[in-house]
Amino acid sequence: METARNVKDVSPHEFVKAYAAHLKRSGHVELPEWTDLVKTATFKELAPYDPDWYYIRAASMARKIYLRGGLGVGAFRRIYGGSKRNGSRPPHFCKSSGAIARHILKQLQNMNIVEIDTKGGRKITSTGQRDLDQVAGRIAVAR
Repeated sequence: METARNVKDVSPHEFVKAYAAHLKRSGHVELPEWTDLVKTATFKELAPYDPDWYYIRAASMARKIYLRGGLGVGAFRRIYGGSKRNGSRPPHFCKSSGAIARHILKQLQNMNIVEIDTKGGRKITSTGQRDLDQVAGRIAVAR
């Protein structure tokens, strides 16, 4: 059986869980004091139940930048947006929080996983790509 060489070869769900655990273990991600209070979007009614939601969102964003560079705060607001339920009125699409996306992108930039792209948005760095591929390789070996 051939081993996985990169992030594209493993299940997205398994990768995000494993990379979130890696980010939490590394200790480089500083949780802001508002993580237990904040809603992730205006259309949400409650804050996330999972206490590690911040690490999961950071891992998911790193994976998305790895697969398709040039994503910025506005793109992540659309990606994590959803349907705002207006009671008896029709639902409409609503964007997610930009402050959370911006804060996570700055954290990933400080860890040297992503960098600002000259064409706009962010792109993955070589050290970030190596980091993500190592986690993907560990998932493939564990299977």
